[in-house]
Amino acid sequence: MPAAFDDIQIGQVVSLGAAAVEEAALATFIAAFTPGWALERGAPDAMVFAIWAKLDAIAHTDWPQTKRLGVDALRWVRNPPVGELLRGRMTVMAKDPVGEGKGIVIAQHDLLDEAGRLVFSCLTRGVFAR
Repeated sequence: MPAAFDDIQIGQVVSLGAAAVEEAALATFIAAFTPGWALERGAPDAMVFAIWAKLDAIAHTDWPQTKRLGVDALRWVRNPPVGELLRGRMTVMAKDPVGEGKGIVIAQHDLLDEAGRLVFSCLTRGVFAR
C-alpha cells in the first residue's frame, strides 16, 4: 500500500495476507460463540468475519489509514472447512480528498478460498492521511 492517500490508485488491489481455518481455533470459537454449530459445517459466519478482521488489522498497521469509518454490505458465501487457507484482498473502489490532510478511501474486501472462490466480502470506508 502506498505511503499516502494521494498515491493510492482507484482499482489498486492490495493483499491482506492469508490465514487457515485451524481445527483448535474453530472448536474454541464454536464453544464460545456459536453453541450448537457442528464442526463439520466449517467456520461459522462470525468466525469468517473474525478471520477477515484479523487479516485486515495486521495488513493496515503499515498503511496511512487513521480511522475506519464503516464496514458495510457484508456478504457470506460459504463456510470454509477445517484446514482451508483463506486469502484476503482489498480493491480500492473510490477515493475522495477531504481537506489538506486527509481523504476517504472506499474499498471492497474479499476472502477467497484455495480454489479462488469467494467466501466473504464487504465494503469499507476509511480515513487516510494525505
